[in-house]
Amino acid sequence: MRLDDERAGDGEELKIGDAVKMAGVPIGKVEKIGFEQGKVKVTMKLDREAEVKTDAKATIRFAGLMGQNFVSINLGTPTVPNLAPDSVIQTVEQADLAAIMQKLDHAAAGVEKLAQSFSGDSIQNILGPMTDFLKDFKENKSPKITAILGNLQSVSDRIAKGEGTIGKLLSDDALYKSTLKTVDTLNKTAADAQGLVTDAKGAIGEVKGFMTEAKGSLGDVKLALGDARRALTNASDTMLVAKGTLTDVRADLQAGKGTLGKLLKDETLYKESALTMTNLRQIMEKINKGQGSVGKLVNDDSLIKNAKMTL
Repeated sequence: MRLDDERAGDGEELKIGDAVKMAGVPIGKVEKIGFEQGKVKVTMKLDREAEVKTDAKATIRFAGLMGQNFVSINLGTPTVPNLAPDSVIQTVEQADLAAIMQKLDHAAAGVEKLAQSFSGDSIQNILGPMTDFLKDFKENKSPKITAILGNLQSVSDRIAKGEGTIGKLLSDDALYKSTLKTVDTLNKTAADAQGLVTDAKGAIGEVKGFMTEAKGSLGDVKLALGDARRALTNASDTMLVAKGTLTDVRADLQAGKGTLGKLLKDETLYKESALTMTNLRQIMEKINKGQGSVGKLVNDDSLIKNAKMTL
């Protein structure tokens, strides 16, 4: 596989035969170095099994101080396609060894100038005032130092006598006792708060239990409503059936079907019934009047007396 590498600068001491590596593993060599359109063109010959991705980038690096440079190609993205033969790979500029050494030389020169600036006079100018201050402090010759020490002595005496806020804090135990009382109060308040938290947790638990029971009751109510709804549906169906039956009976009555229908529609049965009732009334009247055998049996007791005498 052949790849072209175009760089906007020089070949950075690259030679024909220098190694081409991918992630530190040799995969080929530099085959040719030349110019093309004002740029250095490096042609590389890579191994057949080398897979260079389309987004891979090449950099010229050095392997040592003797100028053993080589071309380094990164792995690229595994999911992108491989570069075809005779393709151009992207390059990344990297500072060469000469530029790095030049910067190090400038840094060394700056350090040297800084070291030269610390001559004997300069050090004396820096440390002299500090030395004089320490000397005056030791011999107690400076008026300012004397005043400072006097003020410190006065303050320490007042503190030792219990004067001032700091002195009272150190010598008077009233503040200490007050602080203890405050701490005790805070502890009691914290205990009360803990009790309130416990009570609140218990109340929350009871509310949760009540809500659970309420949910159960709602479930029972829903079941009862379902049963009532089904009962109403059944009653409605029964009423519809009864209504249909009554409608059929009414139709039969109006059509004169059955005994009741005939009673309502057929006058013959009515007339026969009326005649029968008339005959029965006449028979009862005759019986009451003692007419006929049955009437005599009912109204004349002589027949009963004769029967007793016969017996």
